[in-house]
Amino acid sequence: MKFSVNERCISCGLCPSICPEVFELGKELAYVKKQPEGGVLTAKATEAMEGCPVDAIEKHE
Repeated sequence: MKFSVNERCISCGLCPSICPEVFELGKELAYVKKQPEGGVLTAKATEAMEGCPVDAIEKHE
């Protein structure tokens, strides 16, 4: 399972605050710095995706 951040990102900082192992804030958008390898990190990345206020995080099978 892979995650990505799309252009709707508003750099609110929620995703790296929930899962800093996977997400990081860039100059204008958040981005995925490392894909989770299952288990706890996938659960945390999914939590960040579900909490994103603008639905900017996408999950790909």
